[in-house]
Amino acid sequence: MNDNLRQTLKLLPSLPGCYIYYDKNDEVIYVGKAKLLKRRVMSYFNKKHHDSVKVEHLVAQIVRLEYIITNTEVEALILENHLIKKYKPKYNILLKDDKKYPYFLITKEDFPRITVVRKKNMNPEKGRYYGPYTDVRAMYATLDFLKKIFPLKQCRTPKFKTRPCLYYQIGRCLAPCQKLVTSEEYQNLVHQAELFLSGRQTELMKQLMEQIQKYSDTEQFEKAARLRDSYLDLKKTLEKQKVVYENTKLNEDIISVLNEDGLIVILILMVREGRLIDKKDFVYDCEETDKIEFFTTFFKEYYANLNLEFPDRIVSDTLEEVGEKALYEEWLEILAKKKVKISYGKSTQGKELLSLANKNAQNTMNNAKIKKMTEIRNDFNEIGSYLAEILHLKNFPSRMECYDISHIQGTNTVASMVVFINGISKKSEYRKFKIRTTEGKPDDFMSMKEVLSRRFKRLGEKGWEKPDLIIIDGGKGQLSSVMEIVNEMGITGIDFVSLAKKNEEVFLPGKSKPIIIPRNSSALFLFQRIRDESHRFAITFHRNLRSKSMTKNPAK
Repeated sequence: MNDNLRQTLKLLPSLPGCYIYYDKNDEVIYVGKAKLLKRRVMSYFNKKHHDSVKVEHLVAQIVRLEYIITNTEVEALILENHLIKKYKPKYNILLKDDKKYPYFLITKEDFPRITVVRKKNMNPEKGRYYGPYTDVRAMYATLDFLKKIFPLKQCRTPKFKTRPCLYYQIGRCLAPCQKLVTSEEYQNLVHQAELFLSGRQTELMKQLMEQIQKYSDTEQFEKAARLRDSYLDLKKTLEKQKVVYENTKLNEDIISVLNEDGLIVILILMVREGRLIDKKDFVYDCEETDKIEFFTTFFKEYYANLNLEFPDRIVSDTLEEVGEKALYEEWLEILAKKKVKISYGKSTQGKELLSLANKNAQNTMNNAKIKKMTEIRNDFNEIGSYLAEILHLKNFPSRMECYDISHIQGTNTVASMVVFINGISKKSEYRKFKIRTTEGKPDDFMSMKEVLSRRFKRLGEKGWEKPDLIIIDGGKGQLSSVMEIVNEMGITGIDFVSLAKKNEEVFLPGKSKPIIIPRNSSALFLFQRIRDESHRFAITFHRNLRSKSMTKNPAK
């Protein structure tokens, strides 16, 4: 630590604000906010950060520090968001998913149109945006429905000078270009479309009924009939939506967060006026393992850029882990210009909705994993070559095997062997082992020795081909133990590595320092999938054995 940095640390005030870290090139590498600047910043320098490789690397690069004092912590939160967008520091989590989600745009014209845009930097001068929409197919179905119910103009400029175009003939436009609708009537239609996109169905249905009655009273029966058809179509659509709360106008966002194998899924169920009207799911290849830090970044960015009506309440059990409930409620109130409550979903209804959100999130996660495994299968030559190079393997890792031991206090000890060939699981070559040598006395070392002995006695038999690479679950100690067994048995020509779950580090035999494979790489994802599959297979076998044992020996 240099003298200038040491002096700045001494002058830090116990006040709210933002702190900015610079590296030796005078580039901003991290921005953070604090309730008390002195306490928060000093925490980086007063303790070791062995549990976080990222923080260790960050602190080692800090050369200079600046800070900005604010009146309140919520002001610091707003400023932090602005500074991160401005500097894009490499140690802040920056949401990257390579997608440009579509939005609806109701244009700012004398007679507005509804269009689809995919620009992230949206210009408010062009009109009002609604979105983002993560399900493109559902979005275009909604657009088609909108054009049917609310026949706004679809052409930027008129097709003909003296007559309306085909859209008017089929009832998809009111032909404002030919002055066949008044400005007031058209603006009412625009307002109704905005109510629909905002999820304010009750208000919309009430307005439509009032207009139908008005047209009927003034004997404008054609207009009344058109509105009646729109009303009935809208009513059918609303009846299809799942009602989660009867007799209520509650507006909620229900948020579920999953973090598995380098993927983070954040799913939002949108409940408006008691109806489930939409879901939004976001999938990220994540270099970070800290789910809470990642979700906090997402939460701030999503609601700071929200182009829809804010809910009255946000429900998420992950927000309980984030903490700072009062701070975020105050921040949301500034953004929404109304009170927005945060709930952790402890009530019966909250638990039911979180359960529904979690099911949807798990489905999205499973689909994301399938997609990633498909990419791995298609690119395995490249991935295998990368693994061989970075891990100094003697063999190209075509056939990879992983083993796992499962037991409860030494009883019903079992082991699994899973096989992946060219990146794809080969379930026909999975094997289960009942461990004989350690029953009643848990000893994972002896259990692994038995498994490897039994496995390698059958080398070369059909279904027992020699593996190129064996992955051991655990750190340096577990790998050392296995290598003792391997050397004792005289096994050669096979590569061994271990994968430590805490920081997803890969250890090599005889090497003290681990190899770090990038968090969002397909190579690490493949290793994680193999390890997780070995866990699943072993635990399933163990549970089945335990169930049979309990059936044979019922409690007396």
